[in-house]
Amino acid sequence: MTSCRWLTSTDKKTQELVQQELLEIDFNEVDTYPLFENCDETQTKNGQRQCFEQEVLANCARILNQYRFVLKANTNKNVLVDFLVDQNGKVSVLRIQKDNSIDVLMPEFNQLITQGLEELPPLAPALKRGIPVKTKFRIPIVLNNAE
Repeated sequence: MTSCRWLTSTDKKTQELVQQELLEIDFNEVDTYPLFENCDETQTKNGQRQCFEQEVLANCARILNQYRFVLKANTNKNVLVDFLVDQNGKVSVLRIQKDNSIDVLMPEFNQLITQGLEELPPLAPALKRGIPVKTKFRIPIVLNNAE
């Protein structure tokens, strides 16, 4: 004779192991950051992040440098851009936080930033346990007056 009790025990142990594993996973961190072709995937996680951020900021700067904007002296020149890199490596802008006077002086600013991010070179998505995942980022952009 056999009993179903043995099967329940194995299932219960499996469930406990899965629950324990889920508790140990930090869902706020990725194992590897999104990578551009010129970024080295063997770098440390911090190195990957720096390469990713430098490439993003350089592309935004390239787009903005094509235009000449004049800001008033009392304008807050700090802009925060929130964007998403999806599991396919596609970038989309979520939100742009900036001084309202920038909208008055540069009504096309949001469009330029969005264009700069959407025209990034091909990008491999972030990975968590070997699986491509969506990741949100925030980059600061400081607008400087040309002297």
